[in-house]
Amino acid sequence: MVDSYLWGHVERISPEAPVPIVSVKSRENRLGGAANVALNVKAMGANPILCSVVGNDQKGGEFINLLKEQQMETRGIVKSSNRITTTKFRVIGNKVQMLRVDEEVDNFLNQEDLKAFIESFNSIISENKIDVIIFQDYDKGIITSDLIQQVVGIATENNIPVAVDPKKKNFTNYKHVTLFKPNLKEIKEGLNIEFDAKNNNKLQEAVSLLKTKLDARMVLLTLSEDGVFIEYENNGVNSFTLLPSHVRSISDVSGAGDTVISVASLCLATKLDPAMMAAISNLAGGLVCEKVGVVPIDKQVLLTETFKLSFNS
Repeated sequence: MVDSYLWGHVERISPEAPVPIVSVKSRENRLGGAANVALNVKAMGANPILCSVVGNDQKGGEFINLLKEQQMETRGIVKSSNRITTTKFRVIGNKVQMLRVDEEVDNFLNQEDLKAFIESFNSIISENKIDVIIFQDYDKGIITSDLIQQVVGIATENNIPVAVDPKKKNFTNYKHVTLFKPNLKEIKEGLNIEFDAKNNNKLQEAVSLLKTKLDARMVLLTLSEDGVFIEYENNGVNSFTLLPSHVRSISDVSGAGDTVISVASLCLATKLDPAMMAAISNLAGGLVCEKVGVVPIDKQVLLTETFKLSFNS
């Protein structure tokens, strides 16, 4: 996706309708969606290779140029004449997001584009040492149940951990993955259940149900201002950890989930203890909420805050 920003000031209300008038001072395009996950991965010092499909249009060209500006690889990006490039237009007035307009299609890839995508993915897997695979799903039609099965199968054959940040359509299709990271709304909709997230027993029951249903090694549930909850296997026994959020000055929650899955995936790649992985990911998600707009994590700030966390523990 392309995250397109209009930055400006608000000084009056429109006489045409009760809406603020934003006087635009600057425009900016940023890498969004799964590309923001890749930016977070890169910001942490790793080398991300994006695999996706964009439109053969102006925004698609801008997306490729944004990757090049960030010195990120473009060989995993397929350009399609059958789609448009997903773009989220955000209007920021007086440092506050006032409006978002989405331009996108969410139909499934046709066979030609799907074949090109899979060929590109297989080539990257065979030619590179891959330490973790991340599914960043936005229900835009690129990720399907068949694609999930193929990728997870290849990952299993090559002993590569798989992390998932899901959306509704494919929620229960992510079988046998290493890490599954839904938020509270997604787990309720995905399992078609309702429960009180403030009740730890009910929370544990829901996460356990999901973990069993997917046969996932661990489930990391993000709870917004209430922190994160993780269930994982420890010497064959299921362990549970609830970590509260860190009190911060929240400016914008955009991209927080991207940061959490990015940091958690790198922890998977380095075989970090799951409880510590949850703690650092939770911390990282809170840090990016202090910034306006979708921005990657600051590695040095996260390192400093992690040391504080470790010492306080």
